[in-house]
Amino acid sequence: MHELALSKAILAVAARHSGGRRVRDVRVRVGALRQAIPESIRFHFEIVARGTVCEGARLEQERVPAALACARCGTEWDPAPRPAFDAEHLIPVPRFRCPSCGNAEARVVAGDELVVESIDVEEDACIAPG
Repeated sequence: MHELALSKAILAVAARHSGGRRVRDVRVRVGALRQAIPESIRFHFEIVARGTVCEGARLEQERVPAALACARCGTEWDPAPRPAFDAEHLIPVPRFRCPSCGNAEARVVAGDELVVESIDVEEDACIAPG
């Protein structure tokens, strides 16, 4: 239920910044290293949003690929690139050693984030002067 916790966190941020107004759209960036299934996040978000300002809001997710950087030479690489379509490369093996120098010390450059980028809220109804 990792996605349930992520969905609750997304909801909390969106609700806190909505100013009490109904939320229409929530846009998030989810890193590949979060190992979260987008459909599962969406499913859980719909559940936790019930009865809140986010009920019925559309959740848009941008997947951020993983990127590591070598501590020795600075080379950046994706540790688990998407598989090719031939049978030889269907299951990628994650590479945590630098492809340039073989060093095992690396830092995460991208792919670990969970960021609520923006929310769209309904505007308050304008009351015309009487």
